[in-house]
Amino acid sequence: MRDAFRSSLEVILKQSDDWHLTDILDYEHGRGDPFAAAVRATRMPMVITDPAQHDNPIVFCNVAFQELTGYTREEILGRNCRFLQGPDTDTGSIAKVREAIENGHDIDVDLLNYRKDGSTFWNALYMSPVRDKAGTIRFFFASQMDVTDRVDAQRLISEQKDLVEREVERRTADLRGALEAKTILLHEVDHRVKNNLTMIGSLLRLQVRTIEDPEVAAKLDSMLERVDALAVVHRQLYQSEDLGRFDLGTFAHNLATDVVGASGRSNIALDVKTQSLFVDAAHASALGLILNEILTNAIKHAFADGRAGQLSLLVKDEAGRGLIRICDDGPGLPSTKRTKSIGTALITRLARQARAEANWSDNGPGTCVTITFPRSETAE
Repeated sequence: MRDAFRSSLEVILKQSDDWHLTDILDYEHGRGDPFAAAVRATRMPMVITDPAQHDNPIVFCNVAFQELTGYTREEILGRNCRFLQGPDTDTGSIAKVREAIENGHDIDVDLLNYRKDGSTFWNALYMSPVRDKAGTIRFFFASQMDVTDRVDAQRLISEQKDLVEREVERRTADLRGALEAKTILLHEVDHRVKNNLTMIGSLLRLQVRTIEDPEVAAKLDSMLERVDALAVVHRQLYQSEDLGRFDLGTFAHNLATDVVGASGRSNIALDVKTQSLFVDAAHASALGLILNEILTNAIKHAFADGRAGQLSLLVKDEAGRGLIRICDDGPGLPSTKRTKSIGTALITRLARQARAEANWSDNGPGTCVTITFPRSETAE
């Protein structure tokens, strides 16, 4: 029966109309799709191979396949499809096709094929087994499509992507180097500012020793405290790896401890509740001076004449804004005296500079000063 089928096939192949071959293909394709109708309808290059014959040769090819490859029908029939392969055809893809044939399943793969004249084209191969009613594979149907333009476009996109990535890496390295240089420069500036402020403080202290007027000496001492606070701000800035942000919470904790410790007042209980709270580095000096002014004023006025008491410091985030609250349990500061105070005037001006708000309130007894301010835009 197979010999009779093969003889009929050979006669049909000699006819000029390729599509008459499908008249004898009375088999089911894949999972039941009408194979014969698909063969008649397609206008893409296609071949049919016979796995029952040695080396699974091509037994049918349409005109579109001949035009694609440059071979005639006589040069194609009876040959295995590997005659289209060449030295640059991917062996891994060939192995996938061979495995699909051996296991009898579909495969969709792009292969670099060669035409008769030696030119190459990328072939989008789709191959599927054709089974009879008993499930036996009788043919392999393979459609092709020249996708050289698509593959070339993908290769160009890949090359351009690699080029862009290399350029991005180069520019990133340049920017990283520039940032490191800027960081070193700014840290050096902050370090030198801190050293200069320390030197100014030393000069002022020498000057204070020569002044006999207690009132003038006290004013110079107040200036010294402000200079020292600025020096601490710049010390923290040059020690930080982040150029754009300043951790006000850490600074406030350290400053409060230092101020109370420097006063020598062991009878002042310090209650500190702070968290890391980042602000823009540009506002660090103003907020640092505000903190120093409030803390030193509290020690001088709330705990005057050796009075014992409690000083509390709170630094936290509240509704997306930073909050500093410093409270004492001293006698309080009358509003009339507050408006005439140099310290409160300085705090008000510095608050405007840092886009902050300063508010005084009674602590019953004592005074509370609350500062609210914007957090760093890059704060996490």
